[in-house]
Amino acid sequence: MRVTFVAMSCEQLPISLLAAIARREGHTVGLAFSPALFNDKYVFDVPTLARVFDDRSAVLDAIRTQRPDVLAFSALTNTYQWMLGIARDAKAMLPNLRVVFGGVHASAVPDTVLARDEVDYVCIGEGDVAFPALLRGLERGGLHGPVSNLAYKSADGSVIRGPQDGFIQDLDSLPPFDKKLWEEHIRIRDDYMTMAGRGCPYRCTFCFNSFYARLHGGTKGKYVRVRSVGHLMAELIEAKRRYNPRYIEFLDDVFTVDKEWLSAFLDRYKREIRRPFACLTHPRYVDDDVARWLKEAGCVSTQMGIQSLDDTFKRTQLKRYETADHVSDAIDALNRHGIAIKADHIFGLPGEGEGAQEAARLHYAEHTPTRIGTFWATYFPGTDMVQQGLALGLIDERDVAAINEGSLRSYKDGGGVPDAAEKQLRAYEVLFRAMPLLPRSLRGDVRVLRLLERLPNRMAHFTGLFVDAVAQFKAGSNDHTAFGAHYLYWMTRVMAERAGMTMPPATRAVPIDEPSDFATKQETASPVVRLPVLSA
Repeated sequence: MRVTFVAMSCEQLPISLLAAIARREGHTVGLAFSPALFNDKYVFDVPTLARVFDDRSAVLDAIRTQRPDVLAFSALTNTYQWMLGIARDAKAMLPNLRVVFGGVHASAVPDTVLARDEVDYVCIGEGDVAFPALLRGLERGGLHGPVSNLAYKSADGSVIRGPQDGFIQDLDSLPPFDKKLWEEHIRIRDDYMTMAGRGCPYRCTFCFNSFYARLHGGTKGKYVRVRSVGHLMAELIEAKRRYNPRYIEFLDDVFTVDKEWLSAFLDRYKREIRRPFACLTHPRYVDDDVARWLKEAGCVSTQMGIQSLDDTFKRTQLKRYETADHVSDAIDALNRHGIAIKADHIFGLPGEGEGAQEAARLHYAEHTPTRIGTFWATYFPGTDMVQQGLALGLIDERDVAAINEGSLRSYKDGGGVPDAAEKQLRAYEVLFRAMPLLPRSLRGDVRVLRLLERLPNRMAHFTGLFVDAVAQFKAGSNDHTAFGAHYLYWMTRVMAERAGMTMPPATRAVPIDEPSDFATKQETASPVVRLPVLSA
């Protein structure tokens, strides 16, 4: 089977893994990629420039050239509508094409996604077994019964939905991420992304984990799983040989969740890899030992969700059980060992009291992260926060239907928010972004806040963007540097191609001309799990 994945903006690790699984089963794999310049559906939207660099036709040309049997998407809510449009045009171009949607959005609202004419199959939850099972079935002429973790339309138009199997427990049985798929499009050396495990120990109401962990009823194995140290190290050794990465980024929800595993891994990492790295962590999973181990192994940056500093609200409404003291201890430990901290903070959480931001201001003034990343609460399909918004009258059923179709709705975009409340929250947002840049004597001075409250909303918005960029620059953020290099490469490439010239691939890798260290260790680390055949 010929399989083409469609992706935009950046590497998607779920695609990297499913591509590796498909290759292992003998399928031909390709990628149709959009750099999504100036309209990445995440944070960067400049409509005028986005029109100049629009590449929709290039994505469709890649699909036409590859002529896949199966077109596969891993959709987030904010990329869902764009992906539907690509699927619609691709099916018009290739009438026999079969389209499968997976990812967080499809797992949250599979019936909504499958109802679309553009979509033939929906993978619900992890696709390590369902996706290759689908490909094998199509090779045989079609599916003839339920497939675990998969829903699809039968010939008569009815929907067939298989059972939800448990999460795969032995991550060592999976192949390494297929990075070769991205070499043409992504500067892998600038920021090598990987994951040590899967799952999060928390069920925050605004996060996809609040429903994703429950997909299988919670009775079929652990949700938080981790690869063995040897399995992860084998991948990184091969990555070092092939790409010589300048920087490595671990994208686990909480990289430091298992202290014993972390100690063993970091001990090998600092001896055998010796590259600066970043990771995500949590206030309950950072102490002085962890901070010291991270620093000694080469960690230069961490990202930590804080979101609110109202302990009662966090416990009862967000299902977050750390306290302000845990946050203080974690920030202080990381600061003490010289590791940069990006702390995430959310404005407009449903039901949060008026005093929450003032409590956060006083806390951040005393325990200041390197950077405070601010966001506005957004309702994502399937999350507990959607039900909270309904209960509080902030959204209604029409809003929920729009959310399920990929129309994001945030606190600042509606919901009857008084102008005065938004104005004050924007003042806090600018202050929090500026906090790491202020002299310590001014961080807790309420007069700074009062001054910012005088800014019109639009000016406050651009002031916040500016001070955040300065904070990133001061922190020496690799994200900032890699993002800029990615944009420079793609802007140059688009203009060169329009002038009839060709550009070299984004990554020039060492050829794979001999057995890799990963291949050798993979044979002995864990037996390969043979995926089950389709049920009749």
